[in-house]
Amino acid sequence: MNKRERSIVYGSILGDAFIQPTGKKNARIRLEHGARQKEYILWKWQELKRYMQRQPTYLDRFNPIWRKRYAYYRCQSHASPEFGKLRLLFYQDNKKIIPDAIGKILSDPLTLAVWFMDDGYYYGRDKTAYIYLSKLSPRDVSKLQTALEKNFKLATKLEIKKTGAMNLKFGAAETKKLVDVIAPHVIEGMRYKIGEEPRID
Repeated sequence: MNKRERSIVYGSILGDAFIQPTGKKNARIRLEHGARQKEYILWKWQELKRYMQRQPTYLDRFNPIWRKRYAYYRCQSHASPEFGKLRLLFYQDNKKIIPDAIGKILSDPLTLAVWFMDDGYYYGRDKTAYIYLSKLSPRDVSKLQTALEKNFKLATKLEIKKTGAMNLKFGAAETKKLVDVIAPHVIEGMRYKIGEEPRID
């Protein structure tokens, strides 16, 4: 994997991607994004094309718990030892974790941009940004905050909702710094996540 590919993969794993084991040493990465983010998953597929199977496929499923239909796109890579190593790095007991080496992993602005495009949200009224987190231990959250502070001089606060959902909050000043870092890497169809209006051709 070259540096750009690895940065995109790292950002995806921190975000919505899932690494599925396919044997003792091999694994593959699975990408899924909502139907409205078709441009985004196509961009990922194109960037990682030499590792991927066929182009993203449109899927529609009914969630019996929420009684809603969900439309989304999915694609996945071929199985390889390279993704197997990433599975070992980012998963423990089948749960996603934050590796101790996150300071090196989360060092490229492209990685941060992909993570934000996956799990970030911009709140226009307060000009603040958030990154939604999966259920992580306090130590894992602290690792992420330390990496953001050390590598990008970005300070965050952990917010925990009544539902147990967690996110990292960037205050208004920190959000401006965040946008300055990631904006060059945010694709056109995802620029609403950094507070820009959709382009009208």
